[in-house]
Amino acid sequence: MKDFLPICKQDMLDRGWEQLDFVYVSGDAYVDHPSFGHAIITRILESHGYKVGMIIQPDWKDKNSITEYGEPRLGFLVSSGNMDSMVNHYSVSKKKRANDAFTPGGVMGKRPDYATVVYCNLIRQTYKKTPIIIGGIEASLRRMAHYDYWSNKLKRSILLDSGADILSYGMGERSIVEIAEALDGGLAVEDITYIDGTVVKVKSLDSVYDALVLESWDDLKADKLNYAKSFYTQYCNTDPFTSKRLVEPYSEHLYVVQNPPSKPLTQSEMDRVYSLPYMRTYHPSYEALGGVPAIEEVKYSLISNRGCFGGCSFCALTFHQGRIIQTRSHESLIAEAKQFIWDKDFKGYIHDVGGPTANFRGPSCDKQLTKGVCKNRQCLFPTSCKNLKVDHKDYLKLLRKLRELPNVKKVFIRSGIRFDYLIADKDDTFFRELCEHHVSGQLKVAPEHVADPVLQMMGKPDNSVYQAFTKKYKQINEKLGKKQFLVPYLMSSHPGSTMKEAIALAEYLRDLGYMPEQVQDFYPTPSTISTCMYYTGVDPRTMKPVYVPKNPHEKAMQRALIQYRNPKNYDLVMEALKSADRMDLVGFDKHCLIRPRPDKNAVYGKGAGKSTGESKRTQKNTTGSQKRQNVAEKNVPKKKKAIRNVHKKKSK
Repeated sequence: MKDFLPICKQDMLDRGWEQLDFVYVSGDAYVDHPSFGHAIITRILESHGYKVGMIIQPDWKDKNSITEYGEPRLGFLVSSGNMDSMVNHYSVSKKKRANDAFTPGGVMGKRPDYATVVYCNLIRQTYKKTPIIIGGIEASLRRMAHYDYWSNKLKRSILLDSGADILSYGMGERSIVEIAEALDGGLAVEDITYIDGTVVKVKSLDSVYDALVLESWDDLKADKLNYAKSFYTQYCNTDPFTSKRLVEPYSEHLYVVQNPPSKPLTQSEMDRVYSLPYMRTYHPSYEALGGVPAIEEVKYSLISNRGCFGGCSFCALTFHQGRIIQTRSHESLIAEAKQFIWDKDFKGYIHDVGGPTANFRGPSCDKQLTKGVCKNRQCLFPTSCKNLKVDHKDYLKLLRKLRELPNVKKVFIRSGIRFDYLIADKDDTFFRELCEHHVSGQLKVAPEHVADPVLQMMGKPDNSVYQAFTKKYKQINEKLGKKQFLVPYLMSSHPGSTMKEAIALAEYLRDLGYMPEQVQDFYPTPSTISTCMYYTGVDPRTMKPVYVPKNPHEKAMQRALIQYRNPKNYDLVMEALKSADRMDLVGFDKHCLIRPRPDKNAVYGKGAGKSTGESKRTQKNTTGSQKRQNVAEKNVPKKKKAIRNVHKKKSK
């Protein structure tokens, strides 16, 4: 019978089970939908015959909250949820967020900071020897020593701080089944050290072979450059075909060992994962609390691919899903769409068909599925590789099929189009149909910046590529007779961005006539090249120094420049322009960002901060209110004379 997995002991008993094989502890609400990691992992285990129950958002202050089912036969599975708990809780300015989309009713505070570590320590208070396997995005990206932005210090592998036995990194479908089979076969958890896609701890390296030894924990703490070297070695070993086993020493009797990543899923394996009996919604017990907000974005969306060969420096996908694209078949996606197009709440709009990058529907080149991705080269950066396969035909066929389904009015693409890949396609058919059928007035793209020095640090193409894309987008829409716009995602304060580059971005927005409603300030999350730059001050790819804006006030100025039209940002923008000696952008000409406040002693113009004389532009452009005031002052004697004449007439 298709149903939710147990969330309490009574549910377990109702199924006739006396003991569970695995208890899954999650920081998210229980949403049985394939967009949620806990749903995929638990359904896969269920399909292999294992009994799994859920403990959802337990009270971390009460050790009894973890004992709902008693001790599981094989072990506990622990995840903070679909997000790193710290990103879930805090904005980049480290302010507490008001809402949690992964909690019933959007209520904040139902999970602890560093949830994976806290949950594991809670389990260990009662179950001293029961195997604990951690996974999910928080564990995956903290699997080795990492910089933690929120505490502003280097932290050990989460495997050590949590007290867990095994860490399953990446998507985890292969490794979780192998772990379960090993435990079910009677193998002691400390002996399960060989599974791809896992990280384990060992007391000796006697049984560890074919491994690269990274800098030790002591060396990492002693010099940030050692961390940069270690990180880049890890970055170059994220491919399942070429990666070496990595060892991070902590002492003479403690080593953390990262096994090579799991092999990518084949298309048939991907199809099977998404054909499991998901309920496709949140548990009904949340209805009275207002449901789980996060379901709204994915309820009528389709995940068509995994992985990304884009290689953006600020993105952790290379560490989590890898660079090899894995796809589902058209039949699988259409079958899933048919499950919801007759839903009573379906309005005719499929919200998304994509993944990390929507228009990637195959490996970037033919050799990847046998020889892996290049270690020291990117597919799209700094320019497109000569071996890059640019082909949108399969994606286009899929979208056409989905558009023809009954009850479907429109198929949107919201998960992002890689514009440099799109512009590299000599066949404009997909570009044209994208504008004609899959854009609703605005297309969101992510140039991130316009200054080439910053784009280079970001791993993004030169600004000229984005400009070519915008030109072509405009041309195609004009031919279609459509008035559609681009909404660029922009990032402030990324490593490499000085005030000069921040002002260049503001000038670009001025010329564009656009001010974004939202701006993403760079967020140093674990396991990205950009975060390594932020912490170490060097680019780990070259070991060359990088300028890093860290001062909160400077970051506020860079952010304010992107939204320079907002009156609330006036003082910050003025300060930024003064500090960069760009007072030529203060005035009344079209090229100016802000106007001066009335001040007869103010000095404006290029180099005004160094000049003692008043600029010609300031002398010429006096405010209207000042002019009126001058005229009024000149007319004062005339007004007094007129008043005297009136009094003389009355006296006569």
